[in-house]
Amino acid sequence: MSRAAERLKLMMGHLDRTPAVVATPTSAQSTAPHPHNLRYTLDNDLLRPEERLFYEQNGFFVVRNLVADEDIDLFRKEFERICQRKVNVSGLVVMRDVAISKSEFVPDQKAVTKLQDFQEDPELFRYCTLPQILKYVGCFTGPNIMAMHTMLINKPPDAGKKTSRHPMHQDLHYFPFRPADRIVCAWTALERVNRQNGCLVVLPGTHTGTLKEHDYPEWEGGVNKMYHGVRDYNPDHPRIHLEMEKGDTVFFHPLLIHGSGMNQTRGFRKAISCHYASSDCHYIDVKGTSQENIENEVKELVSRKYPGTVSVTFQDTWAFRGRLVQGERGGL
Repeated sequence: MSRAAERLKLMMGHLDRTPAVVATPTSAQSTAPHPHNLRYTLDNDLLRPEERLFYEQNGFFVVRNLVADEDIDLFRKEFERICQRKVNVSGLVVMRDVAISKSEFVPDQKAVTKLQDFQEDPELFRYCTLPQILKYVGCFTGPNIMAMHTMLINKPPDAGKKTSRHPMHQDLHYFPFRPADRIVCAWTALERVNRQNGCLVVLPGTHTGTLKEHDYPEWEGGVNKMYHGVRDYNPDHPRIHLEMEKGDTVFFHPLLIHGSGMNQTRGFRKAISCHYASSDCHYIDVKGTSQENIENEVKELVSRKYPGTVSVTFQDTWAFRGRLVQGERGGL
């Protein structure tokens, strides 16, 4: 591990299991910059100056023990009900690992590796409205908040093809709305997450760069659908493995380069997440940009899932998913 990575690891520290932000000031951080110099966070009464500076410099921070065990247990039970087909959720996308999908189908949670777009499931969507989540989200988006993209990830034990990996990527690649600085992801561990079962890996500070070109990586074992990866990034950049306990939540910027490794255990690794944006964000046309490939892929998937429907734009697919969770609705 490089010296820079070691320094970041020390900054994160070993906090107790009370709600606390993983951002410990160093001597260089003892004097916080004037608020008008801060770009990625908004003025608020929640984050301390050193916590804002940590996010400004690194593009993420972890809040320990933010989501209660009781809520997590309910989310896990709802996931099981969906996998057992005891409930039908409109608009829900059920995904399977490319290695598992080629084997015998088993109609339970062992066959499902991800649920996307659960905005029509009242129990799972309750995660996106938890007050303790939204109070942090508002520090990045402001008071008018849209829940734009929802996922429950059930990372499977790797089948030997390394397909349980998620390539390094920037979430903004998938989003046709801006500005990027008013978008944030909340990602909560539903159980202990570590390097063995494929925790998140982040490249701190990469959120200060630009959106890079993405495409499917050329992996021998195959790549899961929609798992695009950054074409060009510095593999020697310091990286942090975000090992988390049940209920811990990481908030991160959509330009932060991140991914996850293989699940080398025999169990599944579960997490739930929501991407939020200020309702005052606006849609953009991605034609002729590096995002055009994901636009075309999404439109193709929609046309296959709903044959015979009228032409649907990339913007339409996001407007359909977005839900106001706080404040007033604006351009989204």
